[in-house]
Amino acid sequence: MEKILELKNLQVSFETFGGEVQAVRGVDLTLHKGETLAIVGESGSGKSVTSKAIMGLIESPPGRIKNGEILFEGNNLLKYSKHQIQKVRGKDISMIFQDPMTALNPTMKIGSQIMEGLIKHQEISKHDARKRAIELLALVGIPNPDKRVDEFPHQFSGGMRQRVVIAIALACNPKILIADEPTTALDVTIQAQILDLMRDIQEKMGTSIILITHDLGVVANLAQRVAVMYGGKIIETGTLDEIFYKPKHPYTWGLLSSMPKLHAKTDKLLAIPGTPPDLRKPPKGCPFAPRCPYAMDVCIDHMPQYTASSGSQKTACWLLDERAPKVDPPSTIGVGGEA
Repeated sequence: MEKILELKNLQVSFETFGGEVQAVRGVDLTLHKGETLAIVGESGSGKSVTSKAIMGLIESPPGRIKNGEILFEGNNLLKYSKHQIQKVRGKDISMIFQDPMTALNPTMKIGSQIMEGLIKHQEISKHDARKRAIELLALVGIPNPDKRVDEFPHQFSGGMRQRVVIAIALACNPKILIADEPTTALDVTIQAQILDLMRDIQEKMGTSIILITHDLGVVANLAQRVAVMYGGKIIETGTLDEIFYKPKHPYTWGLLSSMPKLHAKTDKLLAIPGTPPDLRKPPKGCPFAPRCPYAMDVCIDHMPQYTASSGSQKTACWLLDERAPKVDPPSTIGVGGEA
């Protein structure tokens, strides 16, 4: 598959009163044309910072991109001027933000907010932009779009507001759509509708999607490939089936074990003990080592290299070293037994 986006050794830090927070510590990722890549992990793992770096939304100060490359269609976006990145943002790469109420301007009509990007990037007349705004509202499932185009955000329900945010993101037919926790603020029924909508849009438009989430149920419904992120690093990548059915990293085991299961023999939910690392003083070795029940001395002192497994799966874990003791995945992830 053809690459559309590639991150190489991306490093992002923030200066705080408590010192430098190394939020993203050498991330390598690839997004192919027409695919959905999910980046999963706990809060504070660096998922949203990675997505904002791609969009050119890291405020400086306090943030700064210390190192790396963000290659979009072969061009390094980090070399672009502010004016050049503004031309890319919204036109070629768009973002669906987590909370539609903060993403939308409460003082502007819905139609005006959709038209804004169209007029800026497509250079079309207000009449044509309004016509396109109505088409987009219909595309995302807003009833009576010709009337609702003149309404304000507070006149829409939460699910409908999120549909409007998606319409704004799609206005200029972007090549990449970044969805940052797009369904977190919605109830389960509306969440399913939004996921169906995103799947339908991808099939119709061929858009590449980066899905940022901590919800593995959302990942299972939408993604083709998964990158597991922890402590500012990508610790495992692979296809959806590889990550869900053949995970290699203990952190991935923990995430999968914490998922509710329909046929579980107990109503207890498992949790990963401990807390994520303090990225003001990032660990020398594997960031998950202090919480890992299988950690060895080498895990504390040295960060493991990636080990390739079957297919496209890569895992950064010392347990995959030929000298390490053999450890089987727990049955709670549905591998090797019923949960």
